[in-house]
Amino acid sequence: MQDTPSAPLSKPATEFRNFAAEARDTVREFYRLNHQHQTLDFVLGKKREYLGLDRRRMTVWKALEYLDTLVDDSDPDVDFTQIDHALQTAEAVRRAGQPRWLVATGLIHDLGKILCLFGEPQWAVVGDTFPVGCRFSEACVYPEFFAANPDSTHPVYATPLGIYAPGCGLDAVHMSWGHDEYIYHVVKDQLPLEALYALRYHSFYPWHKEGAYGDLLNEQDRAMLPWVKAFNRYDLYSKGDRRPDLAALRPYYEELVAEFFPEPLSF
Repeated sequence: MQDTPSAPLSKPATEFRNFAAEARDTVREFYRLNHQHQTLDFVLGKKREYLGLDRRRMTVWKALEYLDTLVDDSDPDVDFTQIDHALQTAEAVRRAGQPRWLVATGLIHDLGKILCLFGEPQWAVVGDTFPVGCRFSEACVYPEFFAANPDSTHPVYATPLGIYAPGCGLDAVHMSWGHDEYIYHVVKDQLPLEALYALRYHSFYPWHKEGAYGDLLNEQDRAMLPWVKAFNRYDLYSKGDRRPDLAALRPYYEELVAEFFPEPLSF
């Protein structure tokens, strides 16, 4: 893995993910709804509903264009469209000299947000992710909102490990439902394991930023953590970059998409 770049950020690192600043008043309300409704039963229901991947087949470019009307209500840093942010992330990875498969991962990492355009509310698609079926961590943003979640008082789900065995590994853990889990399943046969961890857990800030949920991890999770952390830097800190020039960049990314995703994806 190449070293994470040390290029100057467009704003101080402390100003990214500054939820106290309330960049948009929708952010706090988003997390109130998210933390109230993301239960284990809800997550299992959404997996049954969506992971057949039989709703629509689209090329990567068609999916990006489909998303271009969406602005993420959970994110205090971004007012750009999703295709803007996809290119910002991919270009940050590319500038750092990372492998082409990680550049491709940057381009598609938020394609799971297409769930919003299938009718899902944003609280069931975007935002930080966290395990369900075990005790909610104080390391999550706005942890006070979990008080309204019925799982917070469940006799099993509210215990530290809940339904899981120690060291079971994140692959055995049900995460809050959203775009990360969805895009992982869409492309899990097409990218290396390191890329799949970046896709599946890039919003799992309580783990990769705060170090929570360590009792659930196995050795593979620990080995993949540096990739998740590196990818997160490209995702998060590129959000202050200027709007990318789609016309100038598209030929490179069309070639990249043809290499890694030559066929339409099943959503």
